[in-house]
Amino acid sequence: MGSVWISGAGGFIGRHLARALKAQGELVSGLGHGPWLEHERQHVGISTWIKGDVSLSNLEQLMGLAGKPETIFHLAGGSSVAHAIGNPHDDFSRTVDSIAELLEWVRLRSPSTRIVAVSSAAVYGSGHMAPISEHARMSPISPYGVHKLMMEQACKSYAETYGLNIIMPRLFSVYGPGLRKQLLWDLCQKLLSQPTVELGGTGDELRDWTDIRDIVRILARMAELASPRAPSINLATGMATPVKEVAHLVLEQWGRNDLGSAVRFNGKSRAGDPISLVADTQLLSTFGFETRILVAQGIIEYVTWFRSLAGSAL
Repeated sequence: MGSVWISGAGGFIGRHLARALKAQGELVSGLGHGPWLEHERQHVGISTWIKGDVSLSNLEQLMGLAGKPETIFHLAGGSSVAHAIGNPHDDFSRTVDSIAELLEWVRLRSPSTRIVAVSSAAVYGSGHMAPISEHARMSPISPYGVHKLMMEQACKSYAETYGLNIIMPRLFSVYGPGLRKQLLWDLCQKLLSQPTVELGGTGDELRDWTDIRDIVRILARMAELASPRAPSINLATGMATPVKEVAHLVLEQWGRNDLGSAVRFNGKSRAGDPISLVADTQLLSTFGFETRILVAQGIIEYVTWFRSLAGSAL
């Protein structure tokens, strides 16, 4: 049984990842924020929990309780473009300060620990109309993307200078049961009470929708690729799906037969929202990883999960 830590373990991806790692026989510890009762964290597979920021003192405390980790999955950081635009200093602290603390602690206290530092496709920015490879130019268009890029640069610097073993998977549009924000959550909530739903943009925006189960299945194995080169790798499906098509999939599963009138797009794009953000997954395939869950299947299961929460309100 290996010892692994997850920073940001209480978040959407962190909870799913903890379950996946526990199922593999790993001893999982974590730190992060938010109220989390012991029976809840035990349910998702977290054996030891520190509530707080990623800081030298909290990391030292976690080591005292759980021992040195073989791998740290770093998920702590900003998770919303909109929040980063409205609160750039807070997003900087969450993303850039936290990785600086983690890297320095690993350098000083556990240099053999592998780091899986989870980044975002937001580092690429806009203007990429074809699938984006890891070598594409990076020109982020939001504080969120800028801070993720700064995180990657810090990882590169520590890996090259101090020999730390790091890998940086870049996530695209992650979704799945348990996600209580972003497009799918907002759309389902509106469908509970509104005959016609208005969404931003044109509906033609292309996204690479990747189910959380594929994400954590692959993430759990990525530590083996960590090295002092600190490679970046797209973790996504490589499939472009328009937002309009995703909305229609939701409506079909909802049982609505008025697809043409039930959802209206207002044509107003949000700040920091590129037209196309789709991965080139050739490198992912080269390492033997592939996603399995098609977006149509994933949307069905998301809507089923949401409606089970809504209960008698439907």
